[in-house]
Amino acid sequence: AIVENPPKEKEKHLVGHLERNEKQNKSYIFDKAKTTTKEARLSYKQVAQSDKYTLLEVELETGRHHQIRAQLASIGCVIKGDLKYGFDRSNPDGGIHLHARKLAFIHPVSKEKIEIIAPTPSDAIWNSI
Repeated sequence: AIVENPPKEKEKHLVGHLERNEKQNKSYIFDKAKTTTKEARLSYKQVAQSDKYTLLEVELETGRHHQIRAQLASIGCVIKGDLKYGFDRSNPDGGIHLHARKLAFIHPVSKEKIEIIAPTPSDAIWNSI
């Protein structure tokens, strides 16, 4: 994820409780559990920083609706281009600077570890950080 504001801590484990609002297609983060929330856990690590942006590596422990977007926004690290969660302007292509770089899982039949690594998008900001 590329964010404008660097996090206060370069590395941290975040635990929150997400509530999904289907009408808004948005999730909200709370410190305490409610009957309408699901626990959300992730870890982030600051990988690089330029004069304007910070690159964070995020590892999900749970896979909740808009989890990365909501949890990073809750600590003041809104993803570049993410208007829904508080970034001030959209990217020219309408996307956000969030990229699934690596996916790893155990194949359910063969029990073999499958790992897929995708290069970052060909984009001036991804290339500069």
